[in-house]
Amino acid sequence: MLNLTSPIYVIRHGETDWNVEVRFQGAKDIELNAKGRLQARSNGEALARHLGRSANDFDYVSSPLARARETMTLLREAMQLPPDDYQIDERLIEISFGDWEGQTLSELEKTSSGKIAERAANKWSFLPPGENAESYEILSWRVAAWLQSLDKPVVCVCHGGVIRTLFHLIAGLDGDEAAEISTPQDRILKIEGDTIGWLAANSDGV
Repeated sequence: MLNLTSPIYVIRHGETDWNVEVRFQGAKDIELNAKGRLQARSNGEALARHLGRSANDFDYVSSPLARARETMTLLREAMQLPPDDYQIDERLIEISFGDWEGQTLSELEKTSSGKIAERAANKWSFLPPGENAESYEILSWRVAAWLQSLDKPVVCVCHGGVIRTLFHLIAGLDGDEAAEISTPQDRILKIEGDTIGWLAANSDGV
């Protein structure tokens, strides 16, 4: 398990149409929908209340995918910070689902039912078919490298898969358990030391 010296606040990107349709989104560059933009602004307002003046003491970093970058821009606008003044880190890109991206589980059941069953039995280490596909375990290696590079407090916008690996790396959850964790798009995750948890709805605490 990793034990961080500075706090990290993690926000999943806002909702997309593919989230609504429950499609494997992965590394595909899908934009936010209207609800996703509202979620991003709301999270920004909540984070501003929670951090107060200390918001300026944080680095801000985003996945390079459009849905994460727009979330960060809207979040910073809501915090009354310069919207484009943040960093991009490739290590925060979502897990790649290879040939499965753009499809739903029900669609894949018609052509790949055996693979779906294999994934359900061992979700953490399952590798989807296709070039550049990743397992959650592979994803966790690059997320761990990112965590180890941090040297000051950070606000991060990333993806559901990345957040799941954080529960494994920080809290020591079993991989398959971490791979099943819900990752809401209207909440803020706080990591401090070896403690990880969602801020309460009013952002007054974990």
